[in-house]
Amino acid sequence: MVRLMLNARLRPAALAALLALAPLAAAAEPQSDVLAAEILPGWRSAGGSHFAALHLQLAPDWKTYWRSPGEAGIPPEFDWTGSQNLKSVHLHWPRPQVFRLNGMQTIGYLRDLVLPIEVTAIDPGQPIHLRARIDLGVCHEICMPAVLDLAADLPAPGMPDASIKAALRSRPDTGREAGLTEITCDVEPIADGLRLTARVRLPATGGTEVVVLEPGQAQVWASEATSLRQGGALVASADLVATSGQPFALDRSAVVVTVLGSDRAVEIHGCPAP
Repeated sequence: MVRLMLNARLRPAALAALLALAPLAAAAEPQSDVLAAEILPGWRSAGGSHFAALHLQLAPDWKTYWRSPGEAGIPPEFDWTGSQNLKSVHLHWPRPQVFRLNGMQTIGYLRDLVLPIEVTAIDPGQPIHLRARIDLGVCHEICMPAVLDLAADLPAPGMPDASIKAALRSRPDTGREAGLTEITCDVEPIADGLRLTARVRLPATGGTEVVVLEPGQAQVWASEATSLRQGGALVASADLVATSGQPFALDRSAVVVTVLGSDRAVEIHGCPAP
């Protein structure tokens, strides 16, 4: 059975396009022909965290998706069940690319992705056994779901890895690094949820700026944001809808605002009221 992981609520055109891909996915190339994956074991930091990475290599012109892939993208899902000496995992996403095809916008990575994984051990003095099941989408002329079952031992101290360090350096800038002077968010009710409007005073990031508004709540869907420069500020709006269809309260501290420009990317955590 072909299973495409769709965002909970899509524009009708995007939904129709993705559903049309399902029969094609069944006839797609074998996963091994378009995707190779491994866990890079990395090293234990002086602070006790262990930096490993997921390394994906895709066939020419194939891409995979960022944590917030756009309305027509396929969001990745991670399951760390079966790991040993594992307390927590934090993913450090490198700066993604914006893709536009047939009027739809998606966000992700082309050909190669090193995704740093910061692991905290239960017992920092002992090795970590990391086991991951990863469901993700890969796309070229068609989209197909991929399932990865990966495992690696992360011994201490391990060895520094240049590719992981490069991926860590390619993370979006923080607001402070990018010259952010102010950020506020207005929230207003709509028929089936909330409309979130962020006003960000930030130097231009270059070219056509794409803003992604993430509610930071797993069961709340966010639409593709509209954005424009207005009075010295970047203003972006998106609709937020609970997948349950029920009313919900927005946790402003969990909101993440990401600005993707041609020169740099910026990631801002938290969006207070004006």
